[in-house]
This record gives sequence, structure tokens and C-alpha cells, in this order.
Amino acid sequence: MIELEGVPELIDPVMVAAFEGWNDAGDAASTAVAHLDREWKGEVFAALDAEDYYDFQVNRPTVFLENGVRKITWPTTRLSVVRIGGDKPRDLVLVRGIEPSMRWRSFCNELLGFAHELGVEMVVILGALLGDTPHTRPVPVSGVTSDPDLARTMELEETRYEGPTGIVGILQEACTHAGVPAVSLWAAVPHYVSQPPNPKATLALLNRLEDLIGLRIPLGELPEDARAWQLGVDQLAAEDSEVAEYVQTLEEARDTAELPEASGEAIAREFERYLRRRDPGQGPGPGGPGVATESGDTSYLRDPGSGRTRPPKPDPEPQAEPEPRADPEPPEAAGEPGTDDEE
Repeated sequence: MIELEGVPELIDPVMVAAFEGWNDAGDAASTAVAHLDREWKGEVFAALDAEDYYDFQVNRPTVFLENGVRKITWPTTRLSVVRIGGDKPRDLVLVRGIEPSMRWRSFCNELLGFAHELGVEMVVILGALLGDTPHTRPVPVSGVTSDPDLARTMELEETRYEGPTGIVGILQEACTHAGVPAVSLWAAVPHYVSQPPNPKATLALLNRLEDLIGLRIPLGELPEDARAWQLGVDQLAAEDSEVAEYVQTLEEARDTAELPEASGEAIAREFERYLRRRDPGQGPGPGGPGVATESGDTSYLRDPGSGRTRPPKPDPEPQAEPEPRADPEPPEAAGEPGTDDEE
């Protein structure tokens, strides 16, 4: 039963969701929603019953001490609301949790029940996948939908993916069947540096979300964190000639594929984002980069590489249009990058 006591009437609400696990390479998507919740001080109004959707042997509860009293945090999915003022106010309903272990259809129906009660106009689901993309180039973000009309009006790709899927794909289809406009934004994370965090991919998702919903998102320290992350990976790559050569091969393939896309339309989008961030009347928050915390700290990075002939790739979700590239072979190195994002 859905109870929404204390939740005010929302203005043109958009639901933004992300789930830890298989669809969250580098924790980029779930970190993006956590950033929105933190920057806009979201207020949690509901949490799904963990008993209904989670296998606690897969996603274990955690025990902690609070003022000497032991407490338990159960894995779940929480919903919060943020009120955004400014000249063009618009509210967000944030959904952040872990990919459920069971009863996915009931899980999606419960989220859609909240969306219906709150008058949500559109659902945006964030995801991240591993791909053959160099860390030195802008993070590719694909916007896809199952609705052909929505694809035309919002300049999105109509998904053609076939194969295994996660909760992101299931929720998007559930929204489509329920008549709720739904979009998925996918960031591609370099497979050779797949471990979290990945602030550069998180930043790319937020920039694309900003363009999609027309809100200025305060970025705080995220741009500086992204620069520090890339510097850390640069340093690791420089220490291994084979890794550096592999990255260079990925760069050449990426640059060749994207050369025709250096169009006036792409430049115009970047210029519009620049103007939006200069205009103090477009939404709350500073929007620009803040003070870096530990720009030199690369302890969260792991030596990129694998002991395999070719690093494994997850089943892509959704399937992006193929890039013309030379399909380079990655270098062999000690260690094995984590390619399974399952919690």
C-alpha cells in the first residue's frame, strides 16, 4: 500500500532512478543520483520493503553502532523528493537502491505506483556499462527509449538491443507499457579501469541529464574529482608501455569514429550548457566546479589490465550503434579487473 503523507504537490515532477549492481559500472549511475540527493538535500519519503525483493545472502545487511547501540541497515530502494525553485521550478523524485534479487515485475509496479500518485511526467533511468572507450576522451553517453515518438521529439535513439537485461531495461519497458514516458541514459566506462568510483562518468551522466530535463545541476567538486581521476589513470598507464599503447589504440579508433560528429550542432549544445551555467537565474546551486578535495589521491584506482587475451565485456545494455574501430588487443598485465558489477 502506498502512503504519501507529508509529500507536497510537486511541480512537473521527473523521476530519476539508478540501481547498484549489474547496470552500474564504476558506480557511476548510483553516484549520480546520490549527488543530486546530496546537492539538493532530498527528503526520503518512502522505502520499499527489503523482504519483498532482496536475497540477503546476495546483498547482506550491515551492522553499525550509533551512540553505543547496535543497529542494522537493510538493503533496499529509497525514494526522495527534491524541490527546485528558480525562474522555472521543477521537482525531482529520486529513486536509489540496489538491483532487486527477485520479483522484478512487482518491484517495477510498486515504483510506477509512486510515479502515478506523484504525477510524474517522465522517468529517467541512469546506467553505466563497460566498453572499449579510452579514459582520455569524453565519456560517451547514449540516450535511448522504447517509445518511437519520444525518440523523435527528444532526439534519442530507439533501442534495438536484444539479449540479457537488468532492472534498468525492465523498468523502462514497464514504464512504456504503463504509458509513462521513459528514457535511459547510459555512460560507457573503460573496461580496463572498471572499479569505482568513476567521477568522470558520473559527471557525463549529470551533464546529459541536465540537457534532457532542462535543469541546471550544481556540480560541486565533481569536475575537479573527474580531472583528478583522469590524472590518476594517466599516471598508471604511463608506468606500463603496453597499457599506454593500448590506450593510444583506443584513442585512435575513437577519434576516427567521431570525426564526422564534430558538427555545429554538437558545438551548439556545449555552448548552450556554458550559457546556462553562466546565467544565475537558471535553477539553484553554484553549478560550477568547487574546491578539489584530494586531487592527487589515486588510491581507489587499480592497475588496469588483465591476465587474459582479451578482457571480458558485459552484455551491453542498451546496444549502442557500433563504432568503426580496429578492435585492438589489450595488453597483458598482472591482476584482473572487476568486470562483474554485481553487489
